[in-house]
Amino acid sequence: MSGTAQMPGPASPRIRADDFAKLYQQSRAADFGLPEQEFARSLNEIAVKYLSAGSTEADVLVFCRGLRLEELALARACAGGHERAWELFLTRYREKLYDAARSITREDGSARELADSIYADLYGTETRDGRRACKLNYYTGRGSLEGWLRATLAQEYVNRHRRRRREVSLEEKTEAGAQFAAAGPPAQPVPDPRLAQATDAVLAALAAEERFILASYHLDGRKLAEIARTLGVHESTVSRKLEKVERAMRERIAKELVRRGMSHRQAEEALDTDVRDVPVDVSDILRKKTATPRSIEGSD
Repeated sequence: MSGTAQMPGPASPRIRADDFAKLYQQSRAADFGLPEQEFARSLNEIAVKYLSAGSTEADVLVFCRGLRLEELALARACAGGHERAWELFLTRYREKLYDAARSITREDGSARELADSIYADLYGTETRDGRRACKLNYYTGRGSLEGWLRATLAQEYVNRHRRRRREVSLEEKTEAGAQFAAAGPPAQPVPDPRLAQATDAVLAALAAEERFILASYHLDGRKLAEIARTLGVHESTVSRKLEKVERAMRERIAKELVRRGMSHRQAEEALDTDVRDVPVDVSDILRKKTATPRSIEGSD
């Protein structure tokens, strides 16, 4: 692929072909049988959904780098019917699906039935227009694929419960001699409190410039170019700083979790928790004592 790769849409900026090539290589899409064109189309769909039309090339690149690229490529390759991808998906996630189902149903037989019930939707079937209808097309790479699968299982459990509830007639309930309230949706696992504590500690320890960049980009929705003008540096400098801070934060939180008694594996699993489930006021922490730095020190 040469020249530039179009990402968000016809009226939006393109990213350089060499940057796209790095994203494609990082995703291992070729190993899963997913061609460059299909991978680019997937990134395009997600970028259109989450980025504004005025996003710059640097904004698009930072956004794409923040996705779970390998998991996204695997999911989209499965959705495209690529057998190599599906075999790898089953190797990686079959037992995890059963484990997640067991945590929902609390019973082995029901767990396997629940897990098996979503395989058809995950693998997909061809429609009349030749396209493939597959649930994995809804995975966007913004969180872990394992977390997305757990949520999909939980939703399927709720849907099945609701279907059974509709099927039970009032007459059958009366004949049974009593009215029983239907069980509610399964309780979602509560994140380990150490994750919130570690996240809080790492956020609070950020330097002023790191706080400002994260708050401006993720909370205020400001473009990289706008942040760069405020700081008096080049847009690419802000882009590199943002990527570096986000990567470092994950490493720092993992180390903090280990320091608080988790194993390395437990720490990695905890980091896959949906951030919306972690009781930390990110906005309050990032904005606390955060002033606009005059410039970024050590700009590269």
